[in-house]
Amino acid sequence: MAEITIPNNDDKNIATITHLGGTVFSFIPGLLVWALKKDDNAFIADQAKEALNFQITVLIAQFVAGILAIILIGFVLMGIIWLLNIVFCIVAAISSSKGETYRYPFCLRLMN
Repeated sequence: MAEITIPNNDDKNIATITHLGGTVFSFIPGLLVWALKKDDNAFIADQAKEALNFQITVLIAQFVAGILAIILIGFVLMGIIWLLNIVFCIVAAISSSKGETYRYPFCLRLMN
C-alpha cells in the first residue's frame, strides 16, 4: 500500500476527473484509476475506490428503479437517482480538487 502523503496538484486532478467521469462513464473511471493507481498513491486510490463504490450503488439503484418502472414510480426514481448522481459527483470533485477526502452518502462500501 502506498504511503499517505499530502496530495499534489496532479493527484487532486486525477481524483477530480475520476469523480466527474462517473457522471458520464459510470463505474469505468473509478475502476480504471483504482486498478492503475492503488499501489502508487493512497489519496488517488482512496478516492477512486470511493467513486467506484458510489457508481456501483447508483447502478444497483437504477436497476431497482427499472424494475419499479413497471408500476410507474420507477420513472420518477430514475430521474432522482440521475440527478443525485450528478450532484454528489460534482460535490466530490470539488472536495477532491481541494485535496480533501470525500465520502458519498447513501453509498454501499463494496470495495474496502
